[in-house]
Amino acid sequence: MSTRQVRVRVAPSPTGDPHVGTAYQAVFNYAFAKGRGGSFILRIEDTDRARSTAASERAILESLRWLGVPWDEGPDVGGRYAPYRQSDRTDIYRDHAARLIASGDAYRCFCTKERLEERRAKAAGSAAGYDRHCRGVDPEESGRRAAGGESFVVRLKVPVDGACVMQDILRGTVHKDWASVDDQVLLKSDGYPTYHLANVVDDHLMEISHVIRGEEWINSLPKHLRLYEAFGWTPPQFCHLPLLRNPDKSKLSKRKNPTSIGYYRRAGFLPEALRNYLALMGWSMPSADGAAQEKFTLEQMTASLELEKISLGGPVFDIAKLRWLNGRYLREDYTDAGLQDALERWALSKESVARIVPLVHQRLETLSDWGRLAAPFFSDEVPFDPAEVAIKGKPPEEVAAILQIALWRLERSREFTSSVINRIFDGLAEVFQIKLKDLCIPFYVALAGSKVWTPLFDSMEILGPDMVRVRVRRAIDALGGLPGRKLKEAEARYASLFGAEEGE
Repeated sequence: MSTRQVRVRVAPSPTGDPHVGTAYQAVFNYAFAKGRGGSFILRIEDTDRARSTAASERAILESLRWLGVPWDEGPDVGGRYAPYRQSDRTDIYRDHAARLIASGDAYRCFCTKERLEERRAKAAGSAAGYDRHCRGVDPEESGRRAAGGESFVVRLKVPVDGACVMQDILRGTVHKDWASVDDQVLLKSDGYPTYHLANVVDDHLMEISHVIRGEEWINSLPKHLRLYEAFGWTPPQFCHLPLLRNPDKSKLSKRKNPTSIGYYRRAGFLPEALRNYLALMGWSMPSADGAAQEKFTLEQMTASLELEKISLGGPVFDIAKLRWLNGRYLREDYTDAGLQDALERWALSKESVARIVPLVHQRLETLSDWGRLAAPFFSDEVPFDPAEVAIKGKPPEEVAAILQIALWRLERSREFTSSVINRIFDGLAEVFQIKLKDLCIPFYVALAGSKVWTPLFDSMEILGPDMVRVRVRRAIDALGGLPGRKLKEAEARYASLFGAEEGE
């Protein structure tokens, strides 16, 4: 394939914080494409109507711009394959689903939610998958039922035996038994596609040549290849990147490590250092003497990256190593004047400081008190005494559970403003039957290291959800954490308190 034909993409879902895993994939996609004169595309996969938000999409675009991996085509810049937001392409997916039904490669499934739930409750293991109950419905009868207004989804017909043979740039030939692959839902009853249909249709129509994504999608590859076959399309080349890991080798998750790109920006990491560190996840930059090089630019990576050289060893995302690399950039690449500019861009601009001044003003006795009161706004970690992360009359494990439930409540809010946070805390104080001032104490300690600080809810808004989340999780860990059973109990408690309100 000519280098001029290389086209890659990242396709994040706007359902939460911009994830560092998206940044990781973006760095490798960008470097691969630009090293071959190709194009890097940003596509927004927002077909999850219940969870997708415009605020999350804006945060994704802003975070990737800050990271410094510009896209050639996308929802904000357009391109010849527009639109690049899947919710704007639903007619395309419905047309393609109809093509599959007409060719016999897909079928309408009229099973009710109640039937599917009853089957799952009775079955176990792989047998709990869909039993293909509607696969044998006569096409004419299926058409009549649909025309009569009966609700249905569209499912893909996959082979019932044999094996799917797949090619992956890093793994070579991979086999998966078709017996373990479900008849995937392609079009939901509301007419919106699932990821699988939209992903394949868009990758083909946008002429994506290489799909470079996380290894969690390998199990879905048989369904995707079946779709390419059904449409008569040539699939792109696939490269499934190794998953980022916590230091304990578990999958990177926000319960053990900050995963939001916004956190790293707020905590004072440089975009060039984060890009560099993400490039080190599973790949080594060669140097002139053949040894691995740890500090390099995105342009150097672009000139050297070969996908085949990526290691499958399970890269560990170690914040201590990232801090070390970030320090090298600060010391080696920044003059004093350049550092001052960077500090102003980060958090010391006139506009940023102006948000903090009103909170500190009435608490000052001397100008030097500014440092003590304002320091938590400009810190990553704040020291605190775990014994002070307390609520009157509550044992530590109960306080940890309350903090976690409060975090979940904050995470599910689409706004992170002082007034919204205040309402959330009022509600938590009511359901836990705790005075509001007592509920606030462990949050003051977790966020500022002291029971006395600037107004809590205004301060939380300025810190932002990423930093608040990380500091409160550190407080939970300091109380002994919520291991296994305790976490499940907290989840059940959250569902009983707020599940009906959130439609769970």
